Amino acid sequence: MTSHLEDGLLQGACGPLWKKIGVRSHNGIDLPLSALHTAESCGIGEFLDLLPLINFCHQLRLDVIQLLPLNDSGSDPSPYNALSSCALNPIYISLHALPDLDSSLKELLEPLKELSASTHIAFTEVQSRKLHFLRTYLEKVGAELTKSLPFNQFIDENPWVKPYALFKVLKDRFEQNPWTSWPNELKTYSESLFLSHWKEATFYIALQYFSFSQLKQVRNYAHKQRLLIKGDIPILLSPDSADVWQNPALFDLTLSAGAPPDALGPDGQYWGFPIWNWNALKNDHYRFWKQRLRVASTCYDLYRLDHVVGFFRIWAIPLGQPSKEGKFMPEDEKLWIPAGSEHLKMLISASSMLPIAEDLGTVPDAVRSTLNQLGVCGTKVIPWERLWNENGAFIPYKFYPPVSMTCVSTHDSATFALWWRDYPEEAKAFAAFKKWTYAPEFTFAQRKELLTDAHHTASLFHINLFQEYLALYPELVHPTLEEERINTPGKILPTNWTYRFRPSIEQILAHPGLFKSMQEIIGIPTK
Repeated sequence: MTSHLEDGLLQGACGPLWKKIGVRSHNGIDLPLSALHTAESCGIGEFLDLLPLINFCHQLRLDVIQLLPLNDSGSDPSPYNALSSCALNPIYISLHALPDLDSSLKELLEPLKELSASTHIAFTEVQSRKLHFLRTYLEKVGAELTKSLPFNQFIDENPWVKPYALFKVLKDRFEQNPWTSWPNELKTYSESLFLSHWKEATFYIALQYFSFSQLKQVRNYAHKQRLLIKGDIPILLSPDSADVWQNPALFDLTLSAGAPPDALGPDGQYWGFPIWNWNALKNDHYRFWKQRLRVASTCYDLYRLDHVVGFFRIWAIPLGQPSKEGKFMPEDEKLWIPAGSEHLKMLISASSMLPIAEDLGTVPDAVRSTLNQLGVCGTKVIPWERLWNENGAFIPYKFYPPVSMTCVSTHDSATFALWWRDYPEEAKAFAAFKKWTYAPEFTFAQRKELLTDAHHTASLFHINLFQEYLALYPELVHPTLEEERINTPGKILPTNWTYRFRPSIEQILAHPGLFKSMQEIIGIPTK
């Protein structure tokens, strides 16, 4: 016998996707791949670093690993500033696992491994040195690789990869200057232009070939261990991206996306990303988004649908103007729900992945109602789940909607302990809600109880940042709370997107207390 909830989800727009995933409780961890390091890593987390973590999660009966975006973002460590909707960032290639490494190449890897010893990721240095190694490597093996059947099948199956590779070649040629400054004859992609740069372009195609091969290896192994991989698809793209260069008509380049001024941010936010030309996308039968999701579905089973309200309406600002000069697009509020519903139905039908929406912040009630009707989970961050329009009381966990994902923090927020320290009045209210005795220091017992709560709300998904569990043990986290934060939105800080877990994966797996504590949190019987 099935429940009304299960019947409703299986019969709704996301029905086939829920059937694949399972209408039941799912538990997992969330992390930036970049933050991992093993004995084999070269300065940053790499694709195959996920394999031992998958084993760890399997033993805990966790069934989801959520990753921050893995798109190529060029020289920017922010994974949300994507310069390709499809290409993966080659900085994550596990160099030690590349085929046909001879002894001289293996020797070159040893100094690169030392880059993992720093507290924060030296992104620019790591990227530069890894790309130098990859050029040296491909000088030796590239000729045979480009003749191989798998390599050429990869090109045939991924029509986006040739324009992307040419874009990267031209970026190198013009010293990374934006494509809008290039000669007019190079501002439009053509097959003949690509063929004239074939030799240089094969380098970037090879990096994508290796990246996708390794990430698919990770996903296949995860499936064998009964785990799902959840990706993250940013809604917006860099104006200086391969996609905007190739398809400028699909974007409104006179406007920048952002956020309107509000009580928390009186100046609003200016993001610098162009907004979508939805009419052009629709006239093209959403070909662009369908390709993007098809490519992502070869790597992921679920995905975080970034800034979902932007599919309904987005704050659009004239280029170079302050946020207060912006306006919502579409301007007619009556169009928001019909437009968003159409876009989301397209996304749902375009791939085999289940979307989980990031619907945080100021979101119209009708947007969340639409998500629920479509069977798309929203996100519930425990310290923010309150009756804001009434008395501000915290919402009991049993009242969280099942079609949702619970977490205690996000990559853009303070960790829970940092929130507890920096917002004492909020923390006191939460302590009263939990019937705890408030003290300025967040204790081991409180953290363990909070994480246990986070895995036992009424939500169907429960996924927390991995460092929230590591913080149970001081030796597994950095000395200060600030160092455990991944990103601080609206501020340009050297620590943004350079976070690295203090322990290596080997140290995490060997820790005597963490595994047992996580078993108890998740609810696995221990001997």
